[in-house]
Amino acid sequence: MSYRFRGGVHPNPNKELSADKPFVTLQPKGEMVYPISQHIGKPARPVVRRGDLVEAGQLIAEADGFVSANIYATVSGKVKAIEHRRTYAAVPAECIVITNDGEYRVKEGVGVEEDPAGLTNAQILDRIKMAGIVGLGGAGFPTHVKLAPKDPSAIRYIVANGAECEPGITCDDRLMREKPEWVVEGMRCVLRLFPNAKAVICIEENKPEAIAAIQKAIQGDERFSVLPLQVRYPQGSERNLVHAVTGYYMESAALPASLGCIVDNVWTLAAIYRAVCFNEPLMERGVTVTGEGAVNPGNFLVRIGTSAQEVLEAAGGLKEETRKILLGGPMMGAAIPRTDIPLTKQNNALYCMTVDEVELAEAQQTNCIRCGRCIRSCPLGLSPQLMMEAAKRGDLERFIALHGLDCIQCGCCTYTCPAKQPLVPMFKLFKPRAMAYNRAKMAKEASK
Repeated sequence: MSYRFRGGVHPNPNKELSADKPFVTLQPKGEMVYPISQHIGKPARPVVRRGDLVEAGQLIAEADGFVSANIYATVSGKVKAIEHRRTYAAVPAECIVITNDGEYRVKEGVGVEEDPAGLTNAQILDRIKMAGIVGLGGAGFPTHVKLAPKDPSAIRYIVANGAECEPGITCDDRLMREKPEWVVEGMRCVLRLFPNAKAVICIEENKPEAIAAIQKAIQGDERFSVLPLQVRYPQGSERNLVHAVTGYYMESAALPASLGCIVDNVWTLAAIYRAVCFNEPLMERGVTVTGEGAVNPGNFLVRIGTSAQEVLEAAGGLKEETRKILLGGPMMGAAIPRTDIPLTKQNNALYCMTVDEVELAEAQQTNCIRCGRCIRSCPLGLSPQLMMEAAKRGDLERFIALHGLDCIQCGCCTYTCPAKQPLVPMFKLFKPRAMAYNRAKMAKEASK
């Protein structure tokens, strides 16, 4: 029987729009924009200047600290500017802007194949770090940091997140179906770092072709296994995956390493493979364009820094009745105010909607009716309605006491609420305040 977890919901998977569309490689034509912060941690530091000529695979911003990540040019051309540009959050951010010359020249040495068996563990980890690889499931945490726990011998499982439970998105599925060896060979590189670990590739049951492709790719390797997962959102959350593999729940604020696990998205593993075996920095990733508002939904291999507008045009553009575009899926995605924004390392989808669900919900909103559906749907067993009350009052202590900092903002509570309360939008606004307050409180107590 496949793994089950508490809570969760069953939104319409809506995968059929793009699941059977093979990847199309997109060659951008317009200027490329690279925010210097495309990861959790300190922003990268630009190492190019206006007027510099660059090639694809050339470092343009270097990690500025341990928790930071390098950024590379993904086309050849000239540095037009280093200036503030609007990104998906509509907030100006410092970006490196490159005029694309359309020649796509690649820096010497990039793409040269090498047998990883000739590399030491330290060299493998260094290649991952130098490539600027971060969590490509959306979190953006620098991968080299995750792969450097205090005690590598205590890691028992390397977990590949191939669940892709967010409705509509299919780029992980297509990767496993089209390039399973990228995932498996990337996993083998990671296993080199952890001698006591086994690989577990977690895939929801509604992806039989991906399961079959991965099973074929790992055939005969006893360190690998595939774990089928129940189709249920948010099956792909890190906590659920760790529990599925180990049978244990992660404690509040704990990391997977505390239970002997490291979790990486399948695209992250693919990027590791390209970095270690072909000396390729992170330059492209899979992106799904889907939703009823897309003329021709599909999956694309997109160079980081490409404008969302160009990706939408590659999918045939938007239908006239399109009302909203989300960066990501309908459960956790964020609406973008404009399409002339760059796609970064964390972005995996453009979801085009002909109906604005938020607008409809606002028109139907009532007071909380105390039905408890939000509690039953929460995969962490939190009390969203009480957290909402604390947030409305600005009661930081109460919000923290209710374990509001553990909220993963998956959207299950908002999805199930018959009163149409904007629970997760409120948590997204209030949680950073609570986190800052908690850090300050802990620092003050530590100084006594």
